[in-house]
Amino acid sequence: QVQLVESGGGLVQPGGSLRLSCAASGSIFGIYPMGWYRQAPGEQRELVATITARGSTNYAESVKGRFTISRENAKNTVYLQMNSLKPEDTAVYYCYIESRTPTWGQGTQVTVSS
Repeated sequence: QVQLVESGGGLVQPGGSLRLSCAASGSIFGIYPMGWYRQAPGEQRELVATITARGSTNYAESVKGRFTISRENAKNTVYLQMNSLKPEDTAVYYCYIESRTPTWGQGTQVTVSS
């Protein structure tokens, strides 16, 4: 089994920045695609960004040019650098790993004040 531990969430003003981290541990026998999703109050969970084992990335249109996903494979850790934050970015952000048994993190709250 795989476990994900997220950190870095918090409260920021519009235009500010945050850096989220997600460390994977447990029964990992390879390097797997990972990603970040988010869920705002009353909304469905949506994809924010993904990154493959080789470092190829994809982003939701709403965050392109503002967010950057990266990873350190030796640490089984993925990051999400969030710049130019907007109130509509407010959500619980969840880390995800597409391992043999796909696994979600517990989520970390990101709040952008208006």
